[in-house]
Amino acid sequence: MKKLTLAVFAVFMAGSAAAQDKAADGMTEDQKTLYFLGQAVSSKIKQFDFSADEAKFIVQGFTEALAGEKTKADESYGLKLNAYLAKKQEAIVAKQKEAAKPFLEKMEKEAGAQKLTPSGVIYIPVKAGTGASPTAADMVKVHYHGTFPDGKVFDSSKERGTPAEFPLGGVIPCWTEGVQKMKVGGSAKLVCPSDTAYGDQGAGGTIPGGATLVFEVELLEILKDNPMAAMTGKGEKKEPKKAAQPAKKAEPKKAEPKK
Repeated sequence: MKKLTLAVFAVFMAGSAAAQDKAADGMTEDQKTLYFLGQAVSSKIKQFDFSADEAKFIVQGFTEALAGEKTKADESYGLKLNAYLAKKQEAIVAKQKEAAKPFLEKMEKEAGAQKLTPSGVIYIPVKAGTGASPTAADMVKVHYHGTFPDGKVFDSSKERGTPAEFPLGGVIPCWTEGVQKMKVGGSAKLVCPSDTAYGDQGAGGTIPGGATLVFEVELLEILKDNPMAAMTGKGEKKEPKKAAQPAKKAEPKKAEPKK
């Protein structure tokens, strides 16, 4: 079992799809369950883009800890780990933003493209709608297809075959701004610079920090049932299930004068 754990974790740290398929051959149901655990663990740290050499030491620490072996690094390395990961994250964000520059310039030149100011969101109409346009206070039903600039899909209601419903004021700024320009029945492409999407933090291990995102959006309906209209700042907002609809960033609390 120790060898199996090491193999599973190493495979996912290396990110080899071919090796994953091969490792799954001949597994029992329990072994496949443990294999899935390896996937789940690695997905939490995959966003840091570790090199093969870095992964080697991560796997070593993981395996020795499971085996109950004496640690080679004391708790003081917890603080060093935070600094190390912060440095990795900064490098990833810088790389993502630099790589997105030529793509954003290209999208600005697309037929009908509008660069919204001051956000930098690029709005490209695809099909004109004939219905009403939503406001940030509205609840909307949409179909969307989300990709990275290289075309890789990270989330898609179209592929799932189920439209998404969400409060337009409770999602990423790119959506809040862009969808308001649409009319029911219409469709558009939204090109979202990272600052209008998930920022430097990224999302869920799926979207790296600093990533530019592209959404093909079809506005199906403006819903009458809108929980945001009655909100007073307390309570839970209705959030969509997938990554394309993140929660609105929390606003800082105002200081209360002492009585």
